[in-house]
Amino acid sequence: MSKIILASASPRRKELLAKAGISFTVIPAAGEEKRTSEDPGEAVQQLARDKAEWVAQSLAECEEGTLVIGSDTIVVFENRILGKPKDRRDAAETLEKLQGNTHQVYTGVTVLERKAGKWVEHTFFESTDVTFYPVSREEIQDYIATGEPMDKAGSYGIQGLFGIYVKGICGDYNNVVGLPVARLFHEMKKSGINLRG
Repeated sequence: MSKIILASASPRRKELLAKAGISFTVIPAAGEEKRTSEDPGEAVQQLARDKAEWVAQSLAECEEGTLVIGSDTIVVFENRILGKPKDRRDAAETLEKLQGNTHQVYTGVTVLERKAGKWVEHTFFESTDVTFYPVSREEIQDYIATGEPMDKAGSYGIQGLFGIYVKGICGDYNNVVGLPVARLFHEMKKSGINLRG
């Protein structure tokens, strides 16, 4: 069975992989995230690739078949990438834009596979539409006061307190949480890799 490494400290990604029956270890990628493209699909794949490569390069030695999974999630509204909020005001402005509207959540995934002494890359992204009900400024301020949105792309977590305002989702729910597990299994299966060993 190959050794699988998740290049992320995200508790949500850890939970999704564990629920899928995958045995893995966590080595979070360090270093600053630097986005080089404004195209959502390109940007999120590049960020995922950077994380996976950082961890792969940090491994002194690794056995054949080792897999490193890097992932990154961004929120896009009207073709603009919305990052994590700089402060409470920024979070409020973001959530006021998203309420009553539809936005996209992109997650990029890179799997680096150790094969014949080299790293072979498998990279893809998934996009999901999320629509919110109208939300009042008071409700937004109450949510921000919890502190939950401050470390999240788009200033909310769908699995958290803001989830009650979700009117509908078109696409993979897990993708919005942070990892499109079904797509990950599908892509790996196409490459002859069984993540459950």
